[in-house]
Amino acid sequence: MSEFATPSQVTVQLPQGALRGRRSGAGGVFLGVPFAAPPTGELRWRPPHPAASWTGVRDALAFSPDFPQPPGFPVRGPSQSEDALHLNIWTPQCEPGARLPVMVWVFGGGFSAGSGSDATTDGERLAAEGVVVVSINYRVGLFGFLAHPALSQESGHGVSGNYGLLDQMAAFAWIREHIAAFGGDPARITAFGVSAGSASLSLLLTAPAARGLFDQVILQSPGAGRPLANLPEAEQAGRALGDDLQALRALSADEILARTGLLAPKVRGLTSPRILRPIRDGRLLPQQEIDALKSGHFTPMPLMVGSNTDEGSSLVKAWPVDRLAGWQEQVQSNFGALASEAAATYPAATDAEARPRVAQMFADTQFNYGTRLLAQSMAAKEPRTWRYLFERRPVGQADGPHHTDELVYVFGNLPEGADAVDRELSAVMRKAWVAFAKTGDPGLPGWEAYRPAEDNYLAFGDQVKAGAGWRKPQLDFIDRYYRSAGFP
Repeated sequence: MSEFATPSQVTVQLPQGALRGRRSGAGGVFLGVPFAAPPTGELRWRPPHPAASWTGVRDALAFSPDFPQPPGFPVRGPSQSEDALHLNIWTPQCEPGARLPVMVWVFGGGFSAGSGSDATTDGERLAAEGVVVVSINYRVGLFGFLAHPALSQESGHGVSGNYGLLDQMAAFAWIREHIAAFGGDPARITAFGVSAGSASLSLLLTAPAARGLFDQVILQSPGAGRPLANLPEAEQAGRALGDDLQALRALSADEILARTGLLAPKVRGLTSPRILRPIRDGRLLPQQEIDALKSGHFTPMPLMVGSNTDEGSSLVKAWPVDRLAGWQEQVQSNFGALASEAAATYPAATDAEARPRVAQMFADTQFNYGTRLLAQSMAAKEPRTWRYLFERRPVGQADGPHHTDELVYVFGNLPEGADAVDRELSAVMRKAWVAFAKTGDPGLPGWEAYRPAEDNYLAFGDQVKAGAGWRKPQLDFIDRYYRSAGFP
């Protein structure tokens, strides 16, 4: 890392200007580093533009604002603003000219919330294992995924939407170009993310324009393998905000955020396309994701992919499914002609069984199916494919592990009350994630490369052990349903 050092601060020289971070142990932390221009004013709902240079030394000592989003998500930004296309970098101690593996974190949040500032995914402890850790921001909600006929018309390519994905691509391009100044190896970049973040990375694997942006990928609970809305569908939905593009760009961020409900229903369809997320626009994403994965139209690379044993219950807790009628409505509306088979796959005979079965349907359609599909597809082209299942419940928790519960273990940011088993499991998982970033192999005893015929995985729970065939009957049914709907 090229630097001008003081006991508490460190300065790195970039082409855009000098950047001042803070010392953290033997390494450095650089927060709120701009990788693109603020997407405000006339740049709202346009692809990201390059960040401006600066004179003097720019402080990178505090997180940037978070993108406008609904309340309740754990972020640390000082405010909310559209001026949030920034990234954060954590470096370990390294010699001048070092080339350490780079791990780039892409946050989750349903494409409507989230931030690279989340304390759960603070990169300091992970970086201490000998890697450079980067977290990025990208536009979310209506700011990141609005499609509209007027936006398509002005684009020059006849497309709109997917701005959040374009932000991610711009961040990876910036990292590839500049990370050497922070001691990172631009030729060994591992992208990793959770939920919407890993769903984004999965889609970028299928995007021809994203080839070469990263070299390996770790997908945690990827929201992958779901049908994508097409551009005309998304454009028509976007017209609910109005047709005067100039007037829409003149609205405040708060006024835009308040219109989210026009495109985001409170209860999502489990097998139908969602509008306010990446869409098949015919340019960045030319195919349905399922089609691309099953036909081999994606970029092969070393892959780790996994999910948690209870992905659904925390995410359907507000759904009106406490009675059998609610369960039946979900079965019928999501599986149509295969509703009878769905009811037999997710059986409920009493009101008490309704919510747990809906939670399982949610988990399998939104996360577990995509996890297995990614492992199956990548293993056909890249032998360095690894699948895991996270089983460890937090201390004192009666159910779970829920969606994202594994994050504190991967990043080493365990909460108060964590016990010796948690600390050991966190150490094992950090070691595996970093080993994969360094070599393409997690290097744990008993964790064998994925074999589709066996559907093998490594379970991270009270014990670390091998397993196979997790939820096979249910995921086979989901696959049959999609084939019946016209997918491969």
